[in-house]
Amino acid sequence: MSEPGRVVAHSEHGVGTITFSHPKGNSLPGSLLAQLADAVRKLGADSAARVIVLRSDGKGAFCAGASFAELKTISDVATGKKFFLGFADLMIAMIRCPKFIITRVQGKTVGGGVGILAASDLVVATKDAAVRLSELAVGIGPFVVGPVIEKKIGLAAFSALAVDAGWRDAEWAERHGLHSFVHETVDAVDASVAALADRLAASNPDAMARLKKVFWEGTENWDALLSQRAADSGELVLSEFARKAIAAFS
Repeated sequence: MSEPGRVVAHSEHGVGTITFSHPKGNSLPGSLLAQLADAVRKLGADSAARVIVLRSDGKGAFCAGASFAELKTISDVATGKKFFLGFADLMIAMIRCPKFIITRVQGKTVGGGVGILAASDLVVATKDAAVRLSELAVGIGPFVVGPVIEKKIGLAAFSALAVDAGWRDAEWAERHGLHSFVHETVDAVDASVAALADRLAASNPDAMARLKKVFWEGTENWDALLSQRAADSGELVLSEFARKAIAAFS
């Protein structure tokens, strides 16, 4: 069984903080995805938290994407769909959360982690925070996280990320709207996140909740859309191409 990882959430001075960690580059097994979605929903319903900060642990990658260890264990379509539905559930929880979510990024982000960035309201990152959609390279495709990324950065930029499957630096991510702010150091990122969180914690909760609905207007059918996308991914992950590619990457 793969390492489940850990999610810790707390609220202080109007700011809810969610920190996730996993020894494999802060990758995302199904259990960790479920914990993250649950933490977002709980802080979204907590009146003591008026803004949410999402972050990962450590000094390396922000998120290595889907857990390859878990992908290797998928042996049927139903199990595959269930795994990818974990990403769908997290995306839906984030965009429907009535609180703004500020995501703090200290390093590289891959695959499903890019979906987390796109589903955030603000992303504050270091200059080393490159991004990559690696799904096509392993025979799948960014089907579940695709809608949220496309809505955030547009079809052309999403297509470039999805088709090329190479790295894009933090400057590219900021230029296309995936990163909101890019700073030279982690300390500068932390200072920026703290200042933003404090300012938003003092803002009108109702106004922020209404703005959040405006930002994600038009996503009302995403439960069905992402469920179908998860089914597509669940089928593709069982292909001979994907099995060989996942084995080679892991």
